[in-house]
Amino acid sequence: MSGNPLYEIHDPRFQQLIIGSAALDELYSGCRWAEGPVWFGDANQLVWSDIPNQRMLRWVDGGGVSVFRSPSNFTNGNTRDRQGRLVSCEHGLRRVTRTEPDGAITVLAESYGGKRLNSPNDVIVRSDGSVWFTDPSYGILSDYEGYKSPQEQATRNVYRLDPETGALDMLVNDFLQPNGLAFSPDETLLYVADSGASHAPEAPRHIRVFDILDGKRLENSRVFATIDKGIPDGMRVDTSGNVWSSAADGVHCFAPDGTLLGKILVPQTVANLTFGGPRRNRLFITATRSLYAIYVTATGAQVP
Repeated sequence: MSGNPLYEIHDPRFQQLIIGSAALDELYSGCRWAEGPVWFGDANQLVWSDIPNQRMLRWVDGGGVSVFRSPSNFTNGNTRDRQGRLVSCEHGLRRVTRTEPDGAITVLAESYGGKRLNSPNDVIVRSDGSVWFTDPSYGILSDYEGYKSPQEQATRNVYRLDPETGALDMLVNDFLQPNGLAFSPDETLLYVADSGASHAPEAPRHIRVFDILDGKRLENSRVFATIDKGIPDGMRVDTSGNVWSSAADGVHCFAPDGTLLGKILVPQTVANLTFGGPRRNRLFITATRSLYAIYVTATGAQVP
């Protein structure tokens, strides 16, 4: 444990990843369910989703908060591709989209096997340009984060979109509710959260990890870590391979071997997080109503 009430230290290695004097800054409050943070280093800004309020917000360092997009089609997860374009998961229209430099919207995926996707949730882009995303049912369960609708897919899956052919491949179909996902720094591993316990207390609340073969296939599924408070949702990986996951009591940091190193305690339930700032050492945290940020010594592995 730590003498600083902001941290729980479960392993001495965590002390090398945090700054004892750092503060947890609340940058904005007024969301209904804050999600999907993505850092734009070339614009020195963070964009995130406020799903029930049908909007995406923008925080500019030194410039405050403004509306980035409204209506947002109940957008949830966001990332950037290797060309710096925004890639988003829309609950409302049950699709994955890309925002072009001129603001036009390109639909990347909206169906599989002739049936509509459930409600794409979170998304990442590999260095080969392939788009990987999760498709749980949260956006069609009610009219709060999307539109209540029948589930057309038989399962809730993890998908890969080929950058060359546009083909959509279903990689995993045995999650109860696949949620956040992240690559290891060398892109040989894929981490995927199962947040099924959100609606069924005895259901999974763990992160699984897979080996990535040929950049296209997943094998050797195993449980990487279990969240002891709430459920895992969004996550990010630092350049040392540590996994930083959302949880009910804050952000949990796991070593590459799955050991819980420590926690950053946050007053509200955390949905997602991302590394940002000029040196990618500022952790931006979307937590229920608010956007928080805290400096750490770790460096985010995500690009661009």
